[in-house]
Amino acid sequence: MNLTAIKSIYRFEMARFFRTITQSLISPVLSTSLYFVVFGTAIGSRIETVEDVSYGAFIVPGLIMLSVMTQATSNASFGIYFPKFIGTIYELLSAPVNFIEITVGYVGAAATKALFIGTIIFITAFFFVDIQVAHPFWMLAFLIMTCISFSLLGFIIGIWAGNFEQLQLIPLLIITPLVFLGGSFYSVTMLPPIWQTITMFNPVVYLISGFRWAFFDTADVPVGLSLLAISLFMAACLTAIWWIFRTGWRIRQ
Repeated sequence: MNLTAIKSIYRFEMARFFRTITQSLISPVLSTSLYFVVFGTAIGSRIETVEDVSYGAFIVPGLIMLSVMTQATSNASFGIYFPKFIGTIYELLSAPVNFIEITVGYVGAAATKALFIGTIIFITAFFFVDIQVAHPFWMLAFLIMTCISFSLLGFIIGIWAGNFEQLQLIPLLIITPLVFLGGSFYSVTMLPPIWQTITMFNPVVYLISGFRWAFFDTADVPVGLSLLAISLFMAACLTAIWWIFRTGWRIRQ
């Protein structure tokens, strides 16, 4: 394992994050604060509790997941797409660095950025609502696994994308709607039976449900199923990345 290569890629990506701190950190935190004001105050005044949890606190796990998933995907996709765009990817591929080290460097940096943003939003939530975490270890575990898995997905998107428009296509048209429809601002049990069944086909439901369980000890689906879902998703992304580097798809073409 070439630790120097991993460290170099990781440090370069983290340096880019801090150079654009306004866009990378302040913007998502302000956006999430607006969600707290609009949903937590305006709607929360009409919906007092959901599953014996105040509505303002109930939406906190969903808001953190919304920011973490979108930020992890966008950071990882741009991180690998930009070297493709300017042509420096070929220098990286010709260096004595294997695909594992490249993936760990880029995905590790993107996951760190998303984890940092998720932590800041978690701290920000205390200024709006009273939060108690029932299972701190599992809260952190779900957060880290989500950061890593969606960074892996973003890495795949960055390799697939042929232009900047395609780079934003999947996050905007697929990931964000799935998060909004995945129980970020409501409990799945509040839906009519037919929509509850349809919602179960949304993989994001299992991630948000497991993360919310870590906060309030209540979940829409069994926690074990949530862990299985995110583990399978991560394994699928790793398999796809292995195949991409093995075949050179969208990298050497």
